[in-house]
Amino acid sequence: MTASVACGFPSPAEDSLERPLDLNELHGIGAPSVFLVRVAGESMTGRGLFPGDIAVVDKARRPRSGCIVVACLNGDFTMKTYLKRGDEVILKAENPAFPDITVPEEADFQVWGVVTGSSRVF
Repeated sequence: MTASVACGFPSPAEDSLERPLDLNELHGIGAPSVFLVRVAGESMTGRGLFPGDIAVVDKARRPRSGCIVVACLNGDFTMKTYLKRGDEVILKAENPAFPDITVPEEADFQVWGVVTGSSRVF
């Protein structure tokens, strides 16, 4: 059994019992299109992704403007916010210390998947 725990005043745990949490089910882990990556670097801290975090990535999801993606640009992997403006694709860093990347038309560019969740171990 899983219990919800209030972060304010204490409450009896038995009042909040729910079915067991299954993180694999919650994140779709085990589906053929889902994989995990460890976050490296600090360019996405503004979206809550910090070095060492584990990101859940679904390669079956199509990127939408504003979602976080794992992409390969000219052989280099990166995790950024995907912005589409007309025919232009921008990979936006979510930390002002890092530049955004405008993807040139002639670039070898692929979105490998959309980030659907993350976990942090303390």
